Amino acid sequence: MALREETEQETGTPPPTATLGVGMVGYAFMGAAHSQGWRTAGHVFDMPVRPVLAAICGRDRTAVEAAAARHGWAAAETDWRALIARDDVQLVDICTPGDSHAEIAIAALEAGKHVLCEKPLANTVAEAEAMAQAAERAAARGQVAIVGFNYRKVPALTHARAMIEEGRLGRLRHVRATYLQDWLVDPESPLTWRLERERAGSGALGDLGAHIVDLAQYLAGEPLVGVSAVSETFVRERPVPAGAAAGLPGAADGTARGAVTVDDATLFTGRLASGALASFEATRMAAGRKNALRLEINGERGSIAFDLERLNELSFHDHTEPPTSAGFRRILVTEPQHPYLEAWWPPGHGLGYEHTFVHQARDVVRTIVEGRAPVPSFADGLQVQRVLAAVEESAAKNSVHTPVPF
Repeated sequence: MALREETEQETGTPPPTATLGVGMVGYAFMGAAHSQGWRTAGHVFDMPVRPVLAAICGRDRTAVEAAAARHGWAAAETDWRALIARDDVQLVDICTPGDSHAEIAIAALEAGKHVLCEKPLANTVAEAEAMAQAAERAAARGQVAIVGFNYRKVPALTHARAMIEEGRLGRLRHVRATYLQDWLVDPESPLTWRLERERAGSGALGDLGAHIVDLAQYLAGEPLVGVSAVSETFVRERPVPAGAAAGLPGAADGTARGAVTVDDATLFTGRLASGALASFEATRMAAGRKNALRLEINGERGSIAFDLERLNELSFHDHTEPPTSAGFRRILVTEPQHPYLEAWWPPGHGLGYEHTFVHQARDVVRTIVEGRAPVPSFADGLQVQRVLAAVEESAAKNSVHTPVPF
């Protein structure tokens, strides 16, 4: 690939002029977030190569050209196959609805490109398996395939993972995770692709549940091996939006209505491989909750808690301290010694949601150049997909306990 040719120097250090041409498919909410990441990473971090926003792709010529101009992409395409074929694209970033992930990712890998794919990896386990197999074949050729679980890139959560790996909590006993939003509470909120099974795969489960399943397994360092679930669709018909359906609420034409074919909310319990218990709640019907992702991990030696609405902080309880002084304390994760923070602001100056995509871009580039194993890999995305499938199966069978293969 062009990147490899440019960076193979006797010293093993890429020259500052080396570039990684990025081509992105999709330009809406996630497209904007990923654009921010690619555009910013090289200005903040000491990068081994410079990401270049080579081309962006979408079906609507006018809209994709506007997105290219707004986000700084050099060119626009209306056919993802043409984007993959471009010589100036070495990495394909997939920000489309889930029904197209497998086709685009496999084609890009077979064309010799690196791939970053938004979560959930696919709409079905079969698609995710095909993608993981394609990624494994591509890895033998030196290509990288990464799934975009951006919340792993929150410095506080990366730090929490390190604390758990160090044994600060001891043997884990409980993992508790919720992800609550309210953008579907209004029954007149328009029908979007996120509410159609054939495009989204599932509703709150895949959209929000995928994140907290991945974070639970990432923080615990072990997979879920069984689940028991319930789910519900509270509003079964919604107004069809005026014009093209977007991913998030927009205007409706007020006449035609369409069926909602995914879950509004899913709750499930699970067990990790070590025997630790876990509980999960994912809903887009929690009035007053805009983007409330919360996690708590309890172990024999202590506990860690995280709230996305306070994403620069961790709450930590050391249960080995004397009871007269023990209790939850705040760790402000803004020191230069914390993950990713060496490149940002002085201590106490917090980061936000968009920075997770900057960190993701940095990690993708370094993984490619340094030849490291991709994390989170397509295999990680497949494992999450297997959990989601087991949750749906359990909910369909009146909450029967359902094993998760791993």
